[in-house]
Amino acid sequence: MTPSFALHIPDADLVPEPLDPGQIVSGAPEVSGKVVWESADGRQVRGIWQITPGVVTDTEADELFVVISGSATVEVEGGATLRVGPGDMAVLRAGDRTTWTVHETLRKAYAINL
Repeated sequence: MTPSFALHIPDADLVPEPLDPGQIVSGAPEVSGKVVWESADGRQVRGIWQITPGVVTDTEADELFVVISGSATVEVEGGATLRVGPGDMAVLRAGDRTTWTVHETLRKAYAINL
């Protein structure tokens, strides 16, 4: 079992994560992240994720996230348009097809259920 812990998200060191070039709509966004906890079966993941400005597409997992810094507009195909910034919480559902327009480097803490 993983012990309890605390982490200061704004200062956390992140690792570059390759972004599939097919997801990039415009700009040259770069992604980095860090998994801070994962369940033994790998079906629950908690972490930090960051993306620099640009426009990307994605197919989402079941996710709850809180924006720590930056801002973006997340368009859910056939659904809502989410405008998120510091302090905002959002929920994405598995299978949501999204387009992220990142206005300023966005850092979020997330909880994903697979």
